[in-house]
Amino acid sequence: MFKGFRDFIMRGNVIDLAVGVVIGAAFSTLVTKFTDAFVTPLIRVFGKGDPIKKGRFTINDQVFDWALALNALISFLITAAVLYFLVVLPMNKLAERRKRGEEPPPAAPSEEIQLLTEIRDALLAQGRVPHPRTDDDTPVRPTSS
Repeated sequence: MFKGFRDFIMRGNVIDLAVGVVIGAAFSTLVTKFTDAFVTPLIRVFGKGDPIKKGRFTINDQVFDWALALNALISFLITAAVLYFLVVLPMNKLAERRKRGEEPPPAAPSEEIQLLTEIRDALLAQGRVPHPRTDDDTPVRPTSS
């Protein structure tokens, strides 16, 4: 039972999801603090002396702070836009490529790998090294003649 749970938790999808939730919460807090610190005061600055324009009005001694509601809306829109343009849109494009069979090409091997491959091939052609291993990873024994 615990092994199955451990396997479930250690899957890449669960870890990625957990990281995404934590980063999303941190980003949401960042956007909220930004709008609290800059957007709401900016709304109130442009309101000058009129209480309605300052982002507040009062009815029966109850204060309604519409600037905070606007602040929450702006926070939501910023968060949604960032998630859409940085997560959803790239993932949709990648899914479309995969659907069409246009996988991005694999990264080219580094110059060092290419050079080592050329050296190996040259040594094999000269017969100075034994043949490489087979697919089942057992060494091929040279036959004696």
